[in-house]
Amino acid sequence: MSHKAGYVSIIGKPNVGKSTLMNALVGERLSIITPKAQTTRHRILGMVNTEEYQIIFSDTPGIIKPQYELQDAMMTAVKGALSDADLILFVTDINEKHDENDVLEKIAKTEIPIIVLINKIDNANQELVDEKTKYWQERLNPKQIFAISALHQYNLDGLLDTVLSYIPEHPAYFDKEELTDRSMRFFVSEIIREKIFQNYQKEIPYSTEVIITAYKEAESKSGPMIRITAEIIVERDSQKNILIGTGGAMLKKVGMEARKDIEKFTGEKIFLETFVKVIPDWRSKKNYLKNFGYEN
Repeated sequence: MSHKAGYVSIIGKPNVGKSTLMNALVGERLSIITPKAQTTRHRILGMVNTEEYQIIFSDTPGIIKPQYELQDAMMTAVKGALSDADLILFVTDINEKHDENDVLEKIAKTEIPIIVLINKIDNANQELVDEKTKYWQERLNPKQIFAISALHQYNLDGLLDTVLSYIPEHPAYFDKEELTDRSMRFFVSEIIREKIFQNYQKEIPYSTEVIITAYKEAESKSGPMIRITAEIIVERDSQKNILIGTGGAMLKKVGMEARKDIEKFTGEKIFLETFVKVIPDWRSKKNYLKNFGYEN
């Protein structure tokens, strides 16, 4: 019996719905999602496994012109996702005003087949959908164009079948029991980071990194639990004060919201401790970025 396996990279500008799409396709909430741009910083793999195939989706950071080392590392992740892809899913927001040259520079010359996904069509009229379809057909000449709503999982059924038609025959790359290449620690740090993105404004979310310093099984009065210690890194003392909040109230709120989601994600009882640490300008320092898992 033949078996298919391949890599599908989800590419696009920040905030077009790439992470929502991957979570919908994989059927698990692997990528964190917030209304703020540049929430995704790493390339995250999510796998769809059956007996006949293994599709490995790559969620990637939104494509931008890098301003500092962290963003450089984010764009390196995109480059990696493009270099080993069997298929590119280019996600564009129907409300975008065609200013996607940053993305097009990266994919215009590629030999890899491209499918364009016009996302967020929930409130769009058919005329706009037709206009965008025509625009992308002329601009990119993709293999196919789908008008979808990743959030409401509209028109995704046909998409999976189409994706499969571009996946080569190949043995599975990963164990079929696996859903992702990332560790539980990674997802815990991402969930905490998501809560920071949701609870703070302006520069705070972008200046923050979350490191899990301890993750161990323990016993409590009510049975087994996991004790997690997280360090939230910021760049300045003023950010540390805002993050902690008056009498520690803000940090407590973030911790409580994160703990609930981590319990949902792991199915375990969680005890979470968070600390805030200042590392000046960590986003521009290669050695810290490497320690924090960013490749460049």
